[in-house]
Amino acid sequence: MRKLILALFTVMQLISFSAHTADVTKEQIKGLDEQVQDIKNDVIDLTAGLLQLEEKLLFPSNSQFALFVSLADTEGLRLDAIQIKLENKVLAHHLYTFRELEAMQKGGVQKIYTGNVKTGDHKLVISYSAKEAFGGVMKRSANYTLKKGVGPKFVEIRIGGPDAGSQGLEFKDW
Repeated sequence: MRKLILALFTVMQLISFSAHTADVTKEQIKGLDEQVQDIKNDVIDLTAGLLQLEEKLLFPSNSQFALFVSLADTEGLRLDAIQIKLENKVLAHHLYTFRELEAMQKGGVQKIYTGNVKTGDHKLVISYSAKEAFGGVMKRSANYTLKKGVGPKFVEIRIGGPDAGSQGLEFKDW
């Protein structure tokens, strides 16, 4: 952080100095541009490091869990919204855009929630609504027992597909 502040101070001095002198050479301007680019790269690196540190602090690996949503073969079915509850508390609620659905239909997976939970069994309730090919609206809901042990837990919620139950959902632990 000190390095960044010192570099910014140096750049400000160079700008101030160059504004007062009428004879600024191309080499000086090129050097200044290179320093600005170096500072930008340092800021980007620091931001990435801070984001990783923030995630480690907010979601320690022993209590972290994450939920992902994917689509199976959902021909004739357009997902509109999904809601996820953990022990009757809403964790996530999402309305899908055309671009999100298009990406998911091509195999994309959405990370819908990251949080912390104690070890043990926890009840998840997943509800979704979708439009069917013939224009009808379909609303489904399913329960899932999240078995959290020591270490991170990842669960994929797959909508549709041959292994999906009567509610059109299947769950996969990673």
